[in-house]
Amino acid sequence: MSLIREADVIQSVADALQYISYYHSPDFIRAMGRAYELEESPAARDAIAQILTNSRLCALGHRPICQDTGIVVVFVKVGMGVRWDATRDLDSMINEGVRRAYRDPSNPLRASIVSDPAFKRANTRDNTPAVIHTEIVPGEQLEITVAAKGGGSENKSLFAMLNPSDSVADWVLEQVPHMGAGWCPPGMLGIGIGGSAEKAMLLAKKSLMEPIDIVELIRRGPQTKLEELRLEIFRRVNELGIGAQGLGGLTTVLDVKILDYPTHAASLPVAVIPNCAATRHVHVTLDGSGPAKLVPPDLDLWPKVAWSADASARRVALDSLTPAEVASWRPGERLLLSGKLLTGRDAAHKRIAALLESGQPLPAGLDFHGRVIYYVGPVDPVGAEVVGPAGPTTANRMDRFTETMLGKAGLIAMVGKAERGPEAVEVIRRHRAAYLIAVGGAALLVSNAIRSSRVVAFPELGMEAVYEFEVKDMPVTVAVSADGESVHDSGPAVWRGRFKGLPVTVED
Repeated sequence: MSLIREADVIQSVADALQYISYYHSPDFIRAMGRAYELEESPAARDAIAQILTNSRLCALGHRPICQDTGIVVVFVKVGMGVRWDATRDLDSMINEGVRRAYRDPSNPLRASIVSDPAFKRANTRDNTPAVIHTEIVPGEQLEITVAAKGGGSENKSLFAMLNPSDSVADWVLEQVPHMGAGWCPPGMLGIGIGGSAEKAMLLAKKSLMEPIDIVELIRRGPQTKLEELRLEIFRRVNELGIGAQGLGGLTTVLDVKILDYPTHAASLPVAVIPNCAATRHVHVTLDGSGPAKLVPPDLDLWPKVAWSADASARRVALDSLTPAEVASWRPGERLLLSGKLLTGRDAAHKRIAALLESGQPLPAGLDFHGRVIYYVGPVDPVGAEVVGPAGPTTANRMDRFTETMLGKAGLIAMVGKAERGPEAVEVIRRHRAAYLIAVGGAALLVSNAIRSSRVVAFPELGMEAVYEFEVKDMPVTVAVSADGESVHDSGPAVWRGRFKGLPVTVED
């Protein structure tokens, strides 16, 4: 009978969260490397190259893969023969591990969890509490699967109660285009079928904890109806041509996972939860011998991909940027930004809009006229860093503020990730502004372009404060031009139907 110690649980959870913040799993690295080799779309290939380069930089430097270090989701299996040497309950042990991981001074992780979610939305400051699912199972071990789920991908989760005669594959294919690129493809789709509403969602989330093995499945062939369904959805989603970051390309999903459960005869609950290019999870087992041991992946696993700026990219001087130059940018054009830009996310936009719409002045020193804003909430810096990993957040959350920010605040361009809604695109067109995207899942690579950082307004908002960054050759792509053309529409249209499957060989 195993004796599980409180300190070992806390240490194992903390170590696991630090580990997954900077190490992609080997199956993900191999899958992304394969996607890079097969990709024919220049824009998608460039995005994947940034993700892979960023991944290796993070593994070497022990810094977060993504600035969104996630909401912690933990699946626990407690053996019925386990005994405890503990004064805290299991949830408290896990949350103490989360607290220590996110406050680790050697690699602080961004605290993104807010309490009182419908009203005050106050940051808990240590990323607790985790979302914990516990099972009691036979055995004498404690199994813990720790995941850090990014908000961009979690926000694209889907659920429906289908009719029993409906096609699951058809429903998924109808929904995926509406998910857009805010979940940072290429990634995985987790699908839960059956049970009740909450069970289907839990199945979908659990399925994402499984390794990427679509190549092995293709090689041996499907042996069950669920495996056939996995392959059908995998093929049909990739044929949509959405591609990396929604720019259009051959690979949108690296794998599709499905778990099912018996359900009511009148019901067909189906849930879909995507996992992004910052896929982060690890499984550990405690048997009473001490905290879990986590072995770093071999750096030789990473493909020999080293992203560098496209020689044809246009260099843009932000400090002398004019509306006429913004209007000259073409959809899909790659830019390298240098100079000063401002930052802002949901909370800051809400405050700014409220001030402008009530006729009140903005805080002293905050002026958006003729400026560019970057939608970002960075990780705290360590050592000589001026800012921690600082990749883009999903831009369409700011759509409701776009008219105010362009028409009243005076912005002339915005930087984020994923597509803008049709109303926001029309506002951009009307004001002859532009929307640019940086690559989600390449946060450390992007932050390397940031030369200085200072808080300009709302310091009490923490990572949601307004900063001024000085950047040098920050890589972005024109996603919506001044005439209102969106590459998130035109790119996938070019690549739709061109995916022909994975060439699987014994060497894979």
